[in-house]
Amino acid sequence: MKATDVPAIAGAYLFESTPYADERGFFCRTFDADVVRSVGLDPHSFVQDSVSRSNRGVLRGLHLRSGAGEAKLVRCSYGTVFDVVVDLRPDSPTYRNVATFELSGETQVTLYVPAGCAHGFQTLTETADVSYRIDRPHDPTEDVTIAFDDPELAVPWPLPVTLMSKRDREAPGLAEALRQGKG
Repeated sequence: MKATDVPAIAGAYLFESTPYADERGFFCRTFDADVVRSVGLDPHSFVQDSVSRSNRGVLRGLHLRSGAGEAKLVRCSYGTVFDVVVDLRPDSPTYRNVATFELSGETQVTLYVPAGCAHGFQTLTETADVSYRIDRPHDPTEDVTIAFDDPELAVPWPLPVTLMSKRDREAPGLAEALRQGKG
């Protein structure tokens, strides 16, 4: 496993696994505390794991947490997703940058999303499972959602949206979401 920085988002990393495949399928390491530590992250800071399953065209996001924010490791364990990170940390050298990735079960690449960045994805395959490892327990009162189609962000979603949650569908634009998240 190796770590590679993401130039478009300061403090973001891709953790690239090496799947070993044979006639049975594959095996690969998806988390390595030493590799995480090598880029200055505390591997013990992650306290909660979650997984989502989505169908082709489903869009989840763009999500952010107010307060101290939330750092997370995101991995597509099955299928393929178009993944998006938006840097919303005002003091960051990459403030308001948008970075996109294709995460897939074939590669098992894990994306580290720093606290203060919005995150979302769209499922590209018939089904996709996305795993999250977050650095503090989820508190729904801190949830902030940004409109996926905000023109200021201009995220190039690859497919028509087939389904999204009511919260995501009714999300305000970036400026309003950031105002709401300050409270």
